[in-house]
Amino acid sequence: MTEQDTDIPFGIGAPARRALASAGYTSLDQVSAVSEAELGKLHGMGPKALRILREALAAQGKSFA
Repeated sequence: MTEQDTDIPFGIGAPARRALASAGYTSLDQVSAVSEAELGKLHGMGPKALRILREALAAQGKSFA
């Protein structure tokens, strides 16, 4: 997955990025349709990644489901 393929921030780290990709999440729109608790269950998704995603969503006026 390259930067042009997704708007998911690269600062979340490789394990979290792989967890999102393997679960089929490739955009912040898709991430916003899921609860933070559900994303937290993904292997590789830690508190820092969730915080970065939360901040990225908020910057677009969005939030987790």
